[in-house]
Amino acid sequence: MRLERRLSPQVNVDLTPLIDVVFQLVIFFMVSSVFKTTPGISLELPTAGTAEPLTVQELVITAIAEDEIYVNEVRTTLEGVEKLLASWKDEHQDAEIQVILEADKEAQYQLVISLLDGLRRQGFQDVGLRTRMKR
Repeated sequence: MRLERRLSPQVNVDLTPLIDVVFQLVIFFMVSSVFKTTPGISLELPTAGTAEPLTVQELVITAIAEDEIYVNEVRTTLEGVEKLLASWKDEHQDAEIQVILEADKEAQYQLVISLLDGLRRQGFQDVGLRTRMKR
């Protein structure tokens, strides 16, 4: 004997849990995002009549080979680097200079040392070496 059901099943998709999960994800990403802000100390800085804005110039030296070196996208050789550095330093005398040296992983170690020596001869002391994070 076969029994028939009198009530048919009702299928409704409830979106409330989905909306709750999406809302929690939004809140999570908002809270965990990194914002560049100053510390939580509220300061009102004094004014100065002789204050000057500080400009930071970035000097990027890219070494591929002895005959292919780029100083801020200007191609030169190992012999021409110091001339370019001297002229670049003369143009940006009043600015704070941030020097970044990047070299191809196949570049010779002597090439990097020669570039560092040239930077020191021109008066650049703090040089950052750019690397890539290991994944």
